Amino acid sequence: METLARILVVDDDHDISTSLRLVLEHAGYEVREASSADDAFDTILQWTPDLILLDVMMPDATEGFQLVWKLRGRVQPPLSEIPIIIHSIIHATTDLRFYPSIHDPEYAPGEFLPVQAFLDKPAPLAVLLREVRSNLRKVAVAS
Repeated sequence: METLARILVVDDDHDISTSLRLVLEHAGYEVREASSADDAFDTILQWTPDLILLDVMMPDATEGFQLVWKLRGRVQPPLSEIPIIIHSIIHATTDLRFYPSIHDPEYAPGEFLPVQAFLDKPAPLAVLLREVRSNLRKVAVAS
């Protein structure tokens, strides 16, 4: 029996995290939700997801960024190697850019922030699912 890929959805907006969970479960993934970076980290330690879909702006400002750096700062895999897809509205609320445009050839993904993708919320479901599949495939190939 094939095991389902595990995805952790981290978003403080319950409606968004529930919607994402339902979409991802329908696509065949095992999904858990967390509403803060602290809850997410506890879940990661207990459950070790194959991919994290992460909001940035949660109750404690930009705690999504803090979670990325906490995970990437771990010395030992597998926590430091879990693919992270940022799904955030932060680009609509600030002129700062935390991820280059996919059309900008000067920058590689992850150069600004060590994540695999940055999707502006709300991402079209087809785009979101494509990024999830692509990053899970990369993990499978690397294993």
